[in-house]
Amino acid sequence: MGAPHRAAAAAAAAMLTVALAPVPAAAAPDTPLKKIKAGSWIIADADTGEVLAAHNPHKRFLPASTQKVLTAVTLIPRLGGDTMITPTRESVEPEGTKVGMTPKLSYSSADLFRALLMASANDAAMTLTQPQGGMRPTLDLMNAEAGRIGAVNTLAGSPNGLDVDLGLSVKTQYTTSYDLALILRAGLAIPEFVEYASTVHSTFPALRPAKVDKKTKKKTPAKRYMMPIYSHIRMLPGESRHYRGFIAGKNGYTNAARQTFVGAAERDGRRIVIALMKAESLWDNAKVLLDWGFANAGKVEPVASLADPSPSPSADPSDPAGREARKGGGTKDSGSSDNLLLGAIGGGFILAGVGVLLIRRRPAPSD
Repeated sequence: MGAPHRAAAAAAAAMLTVALAPVPAAAAPDTPLKKIKAGSWIIADADTGEVLAAHNPHKRFLPASTQKVLTAVTLIPRLGGDTMITPTRESVEPEGTKVGMTPKLSYSSADLFRALLMASANDAAMTLTQPQGGMRPTLDLMNAEAGRIGAVNTLAGSPNGLDVDLGLSVKTQYTTSYDLALILRAGLAIPEFVEYASTVHSTFPALRPAKVDKKTKKKTPAKRYMMPIYSHIRMLPGESRHYRGFIAGKNGYTNAARQTFVGAAERDGRRIVIALMKAESLWDNAKVLLDWGFANAGKVEPVASLADPSPSPSADPSDPAGREARKGGGTKDSGSSDNLLLGAIGGGFILAGVGVLLIRRRPAPSD
């Protein structure tokens, strides 16, 4: 690990002071948080940065489509909404969820960001890499942005969160629930991000193919039109799992990653951000986390703090030491300063004001 990356990790570690409040052991089994079946989760105050409760928040997992939040946070300030992009054939043919793009049309970056965050479009993600020179330069920018905001346990190996289909494992692409909370908090500070991610229904450019009438033999030329697209986030207003005050979020799923989610909601002037990884179910768990956050914020002792974003040498994609440190950071899960961050929380289940359950040494990640 390069010196700049060690310094960034050490600075982040200094901000993560664990405060444990001893309580009667009988209080812990009654908390609804104990019933959540997931590899990792976190509840934090988006404005103060106080971490209210967490389970394995620094354990690395595959991100699935929550990766698209980092893609958007990195590229929205660079591309704005008016950049026009004509995709390549390769860009429009990734695996998984697609919005149905064609190299015969050009798309505005605003349309692509909406498709990315609403419809989880893998083809939109790939197309958004083109102005930066392709996937590798874009990943360098994404990893630099992760480092800048303090998400030092994140390594992007794709712009869309695909993993096994691209030959990626948790050794070559990973994030944590703690880092997802940081990344979404950065997104909440970008008005365009909030606009795109909170949109429920919109339209997207499409092309009706040319047709030949069998009787008249006349050819109808291909025609551009706007097709409807819909958000995958069920907690938005008017959706099936609407959550009062929900602002924005992103869900994800692959067979390897299982259910992943990061989201934020606001009530009575307080914004709560949550993240959930390697989960068996999504919307019910997300509601439990948000409900607990609003019910307990300001009443329980925080267990840690989210890192504040700050410029650092490791956030510069031209810095070889920082870049190489991030590339190699996923091969081991012990012995690096990355993994000393919030060590007590990283290996267990912590409830502020409720107690500490299952504190143990954090195991190495597995594929």
